[in-house]
Amino acid sequence: MTGKTFSSVWLREPRKPTSPGRSREEIVRAAVELLNEEGLDGLSMRKLGAKLGAGATSLYWYVANKDELLELVYDEVWGEMRVPDADEVGWREAASVLAHSMRRVILDHPWAADLIGRLPALGPNALHVANEMRKMFKQAGFTGLDTDYAIATLTGFIFGMTIPEVAWNSTSGHEQVDLGEMRSLLLQVARRFPHMREGFELAEMEDPRVVRAVAFDFGLVSVLDGLERRLAT
Repeated sequence: MTGKTFSSVWLREPRKPTSPGRSREEIVRAAVELLNEEGLDGLSMRKLGAKLGAGATSLYWYVANKDELLELVYDEVWGEMRVPDADEVGWREAASVLAHSMRRVILDHPWAADLIGRLPALGPNALHVANEMRKMFKQAGFTGLDTDYAIATLTGFIFGMTIPEVAWNSTSGHEQVDLGEMRSLLLQVARRFPHMREGFELAEMEDPRVVRAVAFDFGLVSVLDGLERRLAT
């Protein structure tokens, strides 16, 4: 039994433009703008063609299908991430800056959260980030598969903290949730659970965005502390 043939836009050379002023880079930039405005459900080759003033069929010269287009825009956002040189700033500082940058990029492009793990990250920007992550953890002292486990631990934390935040922002943005009313209801629901009620009361004193940012930083420092301690043992 044979599996599905693996394919990726990055496994072939990009086709040359068919007309002056049109390029794959231009198409990708327009697609990112459209995604930021309308999300994944709002992206179609027809809409993208209209935005570019071109027919949808002409776009298929550059990408074979919508999945290939998504691979290109996915790599575009990886290019926005900051990856300091671990040789210059040390592995912990490099990991910290990258983590905060990765969170910010995902929040700036919430549609990208739905592509994580779904599309192959084989573009030059994604491979650059992955390469620098390996470098920083090797500099820290990890070897062999432990290097990959350390990368998975860091990215798992980043995605695990950020993707629910994207979902929350999306829900609250579209439905205009009344935070005061929601907190009041939560306190009622938790009245028989004193520890949870205490948590809700404490959270009520802070801006939710500040709480999430502080929680991310707290967790990141804890993850890096844990990885550093693992090296020591």
